[in-house]
This record gives sequence, C-alpha cells and structure tokens, in this order.
Amino acid sequence: MAPLSPTVARWELMLRIKRRRSEFDVSASVIAKELGFTLSYWSKVEKERILAEDKLKRLMSLLEFDPAERDEMLRLREIAKQRGWWSSYAGLLSDEVSRLYGLEYGAHNIRSYASVLIPGLLQTEDYARAVIANDTARVRQVEIDRWVELRMRRQQRLTGAEPLYFTALVGEAALTQRTGGTEVLKGQLRHLVSIVQELRDSVDIRVIPFDAPGGALLAGASFHLLGFENMLLPDVGWTETLVHLGVIEDAEPVRHLSTMYANTIADHALPRDDSITLIERKLGAL
Repeated sequence: MAPLSPTVARWELMLRIKRRRSEFDVSASVIAKELGFTLSYWSKVEKERILAEDKLKRLMSLLEFDPAERDEMLRLREIAKQRGWWSSYAGLLSDEVSRLYGLEYGAHNIRSYASVLIPGLLQTEDYARAVIANDTARVRQVEIDRWVELRMRRQQRLTGAEPLYFTALVGEAALTQRTGGTEVLKGQLRHLVSIVQELRDSVDIRVIPFDAPGGALLAGASFHLLGFENMLLPDVGWTETLVHLGVIEDAEPVRHLSTMYANTIADHALPRDDSITLIERKLGAL
C-alpha cells in the first residue's frame, strides 16, 4: 500500500466531485451559486484549492453522496490539508513540479523510460549532482545541494514497508555516457546492479541495447507513467524535456504513452538478467 499523499488525496476528492457532477449533469454555475462562490473562484477550487468543511458538506448534499462516501471525502479533505515532505522545498519547485512529486509519493507503481540518463529515482548522489549541475536553465549554482538532497529524499519511496513498484527502461547510451566522469559512472552502474539485487521484488531495470531495431525511436526522450492502488484514480503521465516538466492527465495521451511503453519500447528491451549482465559488462570495460 502506498503512503498517504496530500496531493493524491486532493486529486481523488475533486475527481469524485467531478464524476458526480457529470453523472447528475450539475453545472459549475449551479455549484458556485450553492456555495456562494463566483465562477472564477470555483474554477480555482477545482484546480488548486481545498474546500472548507462546511462548503464540502453543502456540496456533498447537493450532489447526493451517500453517508459512507461523505465520510471518506471528509477523510480525504483532512489528508489534503496536510503538508507533504516536498513542501519543505517549495522555494525550489514550481507548482507543477510540486504536484509531480506529490503524485509520485502516493503512487503504487511507476513505469519509466529514459534514453540517455539514468532515471532520478535510481541515481547515486554523485551522478545526480553531475546531472543537476548541468541543468543551468532551471538550477542556480547555490541551489545544487538542495536539489541533490531533494532527489535523494524522493528515493526513499523505493524502500521501506510500502515500497514503490518501479520499472525502468533505459537506453544503452545512459550506461555509456560518462556523466560526471568515469568514476561517477562506475559508481552509478554499481548502484544499478546493487539496487536490483536488493529490491528484486519491487525494482526492475531493462536496457534497450544499441542494436535493438527500435532503440532510437525516442532518442533523447524521457517519460513516466504513474499508477495508483485506488481503482478510482487513472494512470497519469509525466514528461520531461530540457525546457518542460509536466503532468499529463488526459486519457488519450496517457493511453498513447502506455501503448508506446508496452508495444514500442519494452519489446526492444533486454530481459532483466540480460540487462544486468550488460550493465556489469559496461562496468568492467570502464
């Protein structure tokens, strides 16, 4: 079971309201009037605010939620009011990236694809520092230590009593590019082998070799698919480019990424044991 995340709790709460609105065909203007809001304020509530308890109770009454679901929604509201650990880094993070990390924290599983870099959840501290220090478009030099600390904190979801189930498809280029120098890369490759051995039940790493027929289909791309235990919550995507990080919630592009992951990319990846063998061979050649 994934830990409780204020971000996921707020998202689930608003999804329940949105679905009931659609089911009963209740317009935003009717809700705004019932709650004493302007339409623009209700729009903000839908996107980022948390309803006051009395307003939520009025809305649940309007939308005829049954008593059991009302209790659950009030519980979700209490969780949503809390501050996640990532809030301590609010000065570094945009609202969108804070949301990404909140969703990540509450996810049950993540499927990740990275062509030229090791995914952040699998990076060593030295490797992360080298990557972050080169991200001059988003990171100031005085902030590097905090960004590295943040990345290491995110990795705690891979361990403990409720580990994240994480599958990473990694291009062979990521095992070859000497990010941070030879010694940093050596440490990173050793870490990949170690983490798969230690967390074999929850972490899987598959390598797409240079000679894979479709290995260059998404050269330079990176994306992630986050899944949740609660069946009410759909998968969401998370894309990364040099200039953009963002959550994708729309069903069609998420389905496209999922299909691409399963049918286009995963088909070209080596099996688990062969992937580890390749990583060890790369390490031995350094």
